[in-house]
Amino acid sequence: MDERINGEIQFRERKRWLFFGLPFTFTVYTVGEDMITVSEGFLNKKENDCYMYKVQDVELLESLPQRIFGLGTVRCFTGDTTSPTLLIQNVKNARSVKNFILEASEKARRRRRTMNMLDIGAEETDAEDGNL
Repeated sequence: MDERINGEIQFRERKRWLFFGLPFTFTVYTVGEDMITVSEGFLNKKENDCYMYKVQDVELLESLPQRIFGLGTVRCFTGDTTSPTLLIQNVKNARSVKNFILEASEKARRRRRTMNMLDIGAEETDAEDGNL
């Protein structure tokens, strides 16, 4: 479900049962321009936040039962210490959520002027060659 709050587009979805895609769980995913929030629980509440600029990569997973009921799972690979892999499970419009996260994370990195770098082991190669 798309919402506009103060001019900011965000997704707010409930985790759904895989069977018939019914939203009878106590997990709510909120994806905004700057942050992803996962709220879980009924008696014992747990809330986990991840800043959008920390999202490094996004993956869409759709099993056959998920495709039948119009659901999907979005896996976010982040630089967050509490949850390096953030799952947004069994939500409707998963492809839209994934695309929104990709665009919003890139915008957030540009605003903060941060850059993701991958360690590909170049130091080891240079050390072996004697160039280091």
